[in-house]
Amino acid sequence: MTSTPTRTAEFRPSGTEVPTASGARTLGTLSRRAVAALSFRTIGAVYVWLLIIVLFSVWAPDTFPTVTTVKQVLNGNAVAGLVALSVVLPLTARVFDLSVAFTMSLTSVLTAYFMVTKGLGPGTAIALAMTAALLIGLVNGVVVVVLRVDSFIATLATGALIQSLITMVTNDSSITGVKLLAKPFANIAQLDAGGITLPVLYLLLAATAIWFLLEHTATGRRLYATGFNADAARLQGVRTNRLRFLTLVTSALLAGFAGVVFASSVGSGSPSAGTPYLLSAYAAAFVGATQLRAGRFNAWGTVIAVLLLGTGITGLGLATSAQWAASLFTGSVLIVALVLTGGRITLPTVLRRHKAPTVAETDEVSAPDKEFT
Repeated sequence: MTSTPTRTAEFRPSGTEVPTASGARTLGTLSRRAVAALSFRTIGAVYVWLLIIVLFSVWAPDTFPTVTTVKQVLNGNAVAGLVALSVVLPLTARVFDLSVAFTMSLTSVLTAYFMVTKGLGPGTAIALAMTAALLIGLVNGVVVVVLRVDSFIATLATGALIQSLITMVTNDSSITGVKLLAKPFANIAQLDAGGITLPVLYLLLAATAIWFLLEHTATGRRLYATGFNADAARLQGVRTNRLRFLTLVTSALLAGFAGVVFASSVGSGSPSAGTPYLLSAYAAAFVGATQLRAGRFNAWGTVIAVLLLGTGITGLGLATSAQWAASLFTGSVLIVALVLTGGRITLPTVLRRHKAPTVAETDEVSAPDKEFT
């Protein structure tokens, strides 16, 4: 009698072992993502920011490492942050708006002029000032998009025209009055909670709105596509001219709002209110392009850069009285940012590991976006 050959029992993983292996892979993936998110390439400005804090804490131990300094950095740089965010959207679409500083000055002056000289209420004065900002954005859009003048030159020329209007209204003198120091206008910038003023909230809201637009909407993807390669985006059905037009309008409105907040914070309309903010705005935007979403202008990277610059300038003010130190610091940071962005808004290859794009990245760049049509 022959016996039936037996087959060696196969090993079958138990129900508890499979999830364990899967969990290990998931944990490994999360660990790699965490390391990448915390790498110097991703948040290098944060580490530089911490280094600056340590440096000034040692340099000025009696005045710098205090809660008062923290509030000063936040409150003192909220307006600068609004101006910096105003240039993020145009830069995303590869458009320069150099008129933001002049727009800020104009709305500051017009708000004060309508309230003090014409006796209008705060709401009406602000509405008229913001209407002027809207008109500036429309003019910039027509000149740059419709007439096809280079945005760098066009917005610089627009800024000169705005400055002439400011001089006409103010005769190069600040507009002051009791109405600018009284409520409710003063509350726009001076109302605080725990020492943190409302402009900080405005900054956070503006950054959140821009972040959501760029990262979670089809319009944001179209803006990035326009900035990276306008011709390719146009072939995919993206209305690049309309997007560039709208970014200039949005930029003017946000800069105009910054001017209103500035007038409320200082209680006057200054003809040169926006001038000191132009360099720092672009420095923050370009430094922000190297953070979080390296190679892309983004809102939260810009906010980090604003706070980095603000911390450095505040520290220099507390540690030394040299008037040139702040401009030197801001200019140096901007040069470093331009080196990092390499003119292509990407990190240079010597600072990053070159690797072939994944299939997902290739599809994201080259494949037609159904929402473009």
